[in-house]
Amino acid sequence: MSRPSPQALNEADRSYRGSRFAEVKQAIFSEPYQKVWGGNGAKPLPRHKATLWSLLRPGIFRQAAERTIASKADLRWGPDGKGVQRLLHPNGICLTGLWEITEESPYSGFFRNGSRGLVIARSSSHGTHTTRDKKRSYSIAGKIFPTTDPNEECVPANFFTQHDLGGTRAQRITEVAMRNTPDVTLLNRGKDIPILLLSGLVFKRADAEPARRQLHDIAELGPSPGVPPRAPEFMQLTASPGSLAIDEDDYRDEVMAHIFDRGDPAPKRKLSFDISVSDTGRMKGRVKQRWIIENWKKLGTLTFDDAVISHNGDFVIHFHHPPWREKK
Repeated sequence: MSRPSPQALNEADRSYRGSRFAEVKQAIFSEPYQKVWGGNGAKPLPRHKATLWSLLRPGIFRQAAERTIASKADLRWGPDGKGVQRLLHPNGICLTGLWEITEESPYSGFFRNGSRGLVIARSSSHGTHTTRDKKRSYSIAGKIFPTTDPNEECVPANFFTQHDLGGTRAQRITEVAMRNTPDVTLLNRGKDIPILLLSGLVFKRADAEPARRQLHDIAELGPSPGVPPRAPEFMQLTASPGSLAIDEDDYRDEVMAHIFDRGDPAPKRKLSFDISVSDTGRMKGRVKQRWIIENWKKLGTLTFDDAVISHNGDFVIHFHHPPWREKK
């Protein structure tokens, strides 16, 4: 499915004051592509396209980039109630679970020991690259709600992690480290190199950094009395020890198989990622950019216990890009 969609900031974006975890989860779990994942007679999962032409429509890509930074809205239903076409990561899987920090740290907000909050996340890859015959760029974008009460209204903190913006031959999401400062292997994009280059240019105009996503939203989430806001420079998500090695052609099926058995609607297992942070790192290279990051420290876990592949997960849920802040 691909259609022109209004990308600019609208009144619903401007009037957003928060939402409830329960209502956002209900929205993304509506209209699943398969009523029961892997059930008998289930239709194949769609693969929505992201093309250079869709990015070159006058003003569309620039409006989308600026709106993603300006709007904190969790859901964007669009004028027809069907959502908004994603220009870069149109195929994904949504997950829900818990963010939990269990170690002491010098950071504030939801990086502090004892922080526990409900999470809604979306894992995706670039373009139509969902299967193993393509280089895939594994990512997890998330919303941390500063509560464990699914009906409490609040404004969540958004974060973005990705493995390599160019893509990788890794066969499983559990094999890669997804960071807020992803590597960039330009040549891995192949015929989609123009899309990656154009994305960098547009994001650079909309914000100071085209690829790095700071973590101040998390560091300012929830009460931190008497503690000046402080965020780590780097964060990564890696599959927790003991994670299953699952072989599925489509990474969306792989993620579902970590939690469900095919044809059974009840979750059977959990998918967990370690949350690690560091303040020591540097970037090297240009065409092949690599982040050399040291002194990682595990702070806690991000554990998912439910998931869905749905229309609303691809078209309706929205993740706010925290704008870049220059250090003083």
